[in-house]
Amino acid sequence: MAVWVVILLSLVARRPDWEVLPETFKGSIFLLSLVVCASMMPVGELPLASWRTTLGLGFLSSVFDNIPLTALALEQGHYDWGALAYAVGFGGSMIWFGSSAGVAISNMFPEARSVRAWVKAGWPIAVAYVVGSRS
Repeated sequence: MAVWVVILLSLVARRPDWEVLPETFKGSIFLLSLVVCASMMPVGELPLASWRTTLGLGFLSSVFDNIPLTALALEQGHYDWGALAYAVGFGGSMIWFGSSAGVAISNMFPEARSVRAWVKAGWPIAVAYVVGSRS
């Protein structure tokens, strides 16, 4: 209820930019589709929690939406939530559709939708992810 009150009050303070809605709608539908598809994941449980499994979840989250993946890991238990947040947050950025920010950027700059170009230019992200996960 409080969120809606703040939203309605902010409409008085500043006019929404409705002109950008059509161009962002396609990206929003894409992101929603990723979440819906990922929530239908036929996985009952993940491998036992370890640093290797958590590292792997980070790589998996770059190609698979990390919201249901994280929920499944937390529901299963025994995962260090800080390490898991690092893995799926940082790992999700390795490819543009693995993170909400990547989807938003690719809506503004369609040339970012090339996985090959993303990996070619962003390979240091994967290296930094692995190095950072060990510290």
